[in-house]
Amino acid sequence: MIRKPIKKTWSIILGILSVIVLIGGYTYLSHMQHKANPDDTTIPTWRQLSQGVKKALKKDRSGERWFPEDVKATFFRLFLGLFLAILGALVIGVIMGCFKIAESFLVPPLSLLAKVPPTAALAVFFVMVGTGTNMYIVMIAFGVLPILAQSVYLSVKDVPEELLNKAYTLGASHAEVIWNIIVRFILPKMIDAVRLQIGPAMVYLIAAEMLCGDVGFGYRIRLQSRLLNMNVVYPYLAFLAGFGFAMDFGLRVLQKVVSPWYSR
Repeated sequence: MIRKPIKKTWSIILGILSVIVLIGGYTYLSHMQHKANPDDTTIPTWRQLSQGVKKALKKDRSGERWFPEDVKATFFRLFLGLFLAILGALVIGVIMGCFKIAESFLVPPLSLLAKVPPTAALAVFFVMVGTGTNMYIVMIAFGVLPILAQSVYLSVKDVPEELLNKAYTLGASHAEVIWNIIVRFILPKMIDAVRLQIGPAMVYLIAAEMLCGDVGFGYRIRLQSRLLNMNVVYPYLAFLAGFGFAMDFGLRVLQKVVSPWYSR
């Protein structure tokens, strides 16, 4: 039967099983590759991966540890860019959904900007803000804000008119209706929209770091892949995947806390 629920226990077991299959598949591929070529580095063994992790954590010739420095640089850029994008999208999306004048004025340019790939506009960002930290932040905000603002705008349009009419009947002001009714109503949907933008934001950032970074995950992956040090590249990719999953899980928990009435 379509959408027939299963027990929570089975859900957990199947989730764990999928991870085991993924790890087992990688182990098998690595074994077969090294069986054919013992010196292969494209699919490192678990022992080689552990050596790569140690290499990323220990100090290099300059006295720096790659991994902590890359984490600090990449996540600072990511979080600040996402914060600005979310804040701007909330304000713009709510204004568009509440006022027809703003809707008519802002919807066309946002729809246009949402179709521009941020990675294709890198040259523009170089000219406008240089190649420093601001460039990465602006790129993430540019890539995420238009799409997120449209999601907020559509969520505001879905607010039932009955809720607004009841609030006005009880004497609420425009500001109170926006904050107490509209923002609270759209909050869980906005969290869902942010969850969907985590992946694209990381893609924009890693691509920019690969091209012009001197520190960060994208820079390190590019440098080590050129040297065929895949035992360093794969742990970096695994950490990015784990971080993205943890961030998504955290947003789902936040959604349940701030909007316990919402269920999908």
